[in-house]
Amino acid sequence: MSDSIEKKIRTAAARAGKNGFSRRELLTKSRLSAKEQNSFPAALKRLEESGEILRHQNRYFSAKKLGLHTAVITRLNKTFGFAVQQSNDQEVFIPGKFLRGALPGDTVQLRYIPSRREEGGLEGEVIRILEQGSGEFSGVLVMEEGRPAVLPDSFARFSIPVIKGRTNGCNIGDKVTAQVILRGLKHADHRCRILEGFGASSKAASCAKAVLKINGIPEAFSEAALEQAEYLAARGIQPSDLTNRLDLRNELIFTIDSADSKDLDDAISLIKLGDSYQLGVHIADVSRYVTKGSPLEEEAFSRGTSLYYADRVVPMLPEALSNGICSLNPDEDRLAFSALLTVSQDGKLIDFDFQKSVIRSRVKGVYSEINQILAHTASPEINQKYAALTDTLFQMEQLADILTANRKERGAPDIDTTESKIIIGEDGAVSDIKPRERGKSERMIEEFMLLANQAAAALGRKLELPFVYRVHESPAPEKAENLQEILRLLGLPVPAFGAEVQPGQLAGVLANAKGTRYEALINVYVLRSMAKAKYSEQPLGHFGLVLQDYAHFTSPIRRYPDLAIHRILSDLVSGTPAAKLQKRYHKFAPSAAQQATCTELRAMQAERECEDCYKAEFMTGHLNEPFEGQVSSVTPQGLYVELPNTVEGLVRTESLGEGYEFDGLIELKAPGCKGYRVGDTIKVICVRADVNSGQIDFEPAED
Repeated sequence: MSDSIEKKIRTAAARAGKNGFSRRELLTKSRLSAKEQNSFPAALKRLEESGEILRHQNRYFSAKKLGLHTAVITRLNKTFGFAVQQSNDQEVFIPGKFLRGALPGDTVQLRYIPSRREEGGLEGEVIRILEQGSGEFSGVLVMEEGRPAVLPDSFARFSIPVIKGRTNGCNIGDKVTAQVILRGLKHADHRCRILEGFGASSKAASCAKAVLKINGIPEAFSEAALEQAEYLAARGIQPSDLTNRLDLRNELIFTIDSADSKDLDDAISLIKLGDSYQLGVHIADVSRYVTKGSPLEEEAFSRGTSLYYADRVVPMLPEALSNGICSLNPDEDRLAFSALLTVSQDGKLIDFDFQKSVIRSRVKGVYSEINQILAHTASPEINQKYAALTDTLFQMEQLADILTANRKERGAPDIDTTESKIIIGEDGAVSDIKPRERGKSERMIEEFMLLANQAAAALGRKLELPFVYRVHESPAPEKAENLQEILRLLGLPVPAFGAEVQPGQLAGVLANAKGTRYEALINVYVLRSMAKAKYSEQPLGHFGLVLQDYAHFTSPIRRYPDLAIHRILSDLVSGTPAAKLQKRYHKFAPSAAQQATCTELRAMQAERECEDCYKAEFMTGHLNEPFEGQVSSVTPQGLYVELPNTVEGLVRTESLGEGYEFDGLIELKAPGCKGYRVGDTIKVICVRADVNSGQIDFEPAED
């Protein structure tokens, strides 16, 4: 009913034009029934708060008719700011004097004004602030004009004075989070208070903690969740827990992870039977412990994913679960959810079954050790550790090779990007940074997990269950065109993309670049050209894997969508009819998918920011040292140069000399001077490394 009343009020206000209506006129012109008139005051208030109706001198106007637009302030400089319109995502430039003190996160009502900028574009002024944002931001506590102020990281490009006595015990130079609590009509009038201090801003560990805080990622769990986790861990596995479970404790099952992993949520087994493989992918039965509506469930849903940076983990679940009763530790009984997969000799998934099980892992396998076994370079000690598994490992290698070949045959792009391995010394600071290596066993486990994920999604789609799929859509046309132009400029073969890019075409792009100096860069550019994978309740398929069916089933300790699927499939294998599951989970699935996508993006952003701080900390010990790197991208601001250890820094345009201009894609060039383009090798020195911002600056080194 309220929607109907608001619609009538909107229509009436629109008819008032620029003259507006008095409150009584608006009520009359809205043509409300006697019953509806009782709801008129509340409906009008909602429309005012949303900015759709504007009141001025006791007259009411339609914001739309007055040419007003609702937008959110996104960034501020000292003398100007920007807002993004909610209706069409267009960005609007706002001169400082027309901001009315609006801050990032504020929802405002604005109107267009004639643009006075050379570059043109939309320009506007804030009419009023409809809803204030939180006003929270991270930054560094500094002393400015004899008083403490916070210099924001990205909230604004000017310092904000701290109210006297509200520094919260922090010292000058500390990394802090703050909140604007006194606002003015000019930015110079804003005042803030310190919410929390994290230690010296010159330390990456301090900056990382602030990154987590400002991104809304909690490190501590609620007391209720911790108590529940401790109880479940102490309770252990009871005889009643084994009812209706497949007993696989005598099977040759083991885990393979990195040496320092403690949350072991997947184990594998393999038996070769005639012309087929019986592959077992055994996943920790986390949904047995994290039940609907429980404190642990609330924490898992809110966090969405575990987060990893440097030597730290911010887990989705308390350690009593993630590193304890849910971790598939060797020589301990553990409850599992097993995907039992029958794979043909040519690598086709011909049958699958999902069953609740109890397992007992034989060995905690380590990637680096198993890679040595597969390469026949292992020491006697390593060979002894895996003696009972050796034959199985080589059979697994054989199956993984078949699965990899099938993936390539499908045309799946094999994108190979380099991750950073940040090594922390005993003093808590970065001692080294290296490219993270992926060997044969890492790729083997990846193939087996892909197959289990495919089987889970196929089951969900076949039975039309409410489900959480991992989906990946085709590249947007403009991104595909941009990739074509880059390839053309680099002198590489350019595929003729049709109305829709085919995965095999991108695989061809990668193959053409292999062995050239552009190989690593093209992997990055192909990745950038593709859509971002996300979660959905709809089985939209996975472009990058060239699979109709794909979901995330294999990591419920550290990913909420996997846990969500486990809950649905647990009910299915216990005998709940599909129709009843539809009723039980039809709202849950889309909610879980949306939350999982949002929390994944949040975690990725935070991990990237934390990593940047650690890389900058490492480079503070290498100032003025020469390095040789490769130009990884080009912008109007300068060249981004990546070093062999994965550290990336900016060579600013002004440091190259005068006259350099960006070609819009891959090159900076100036008349009569050497040009710089992506893929070029360049010698640089590190002239600045700011741990707080994660910004590293290079300058060209003299030959």
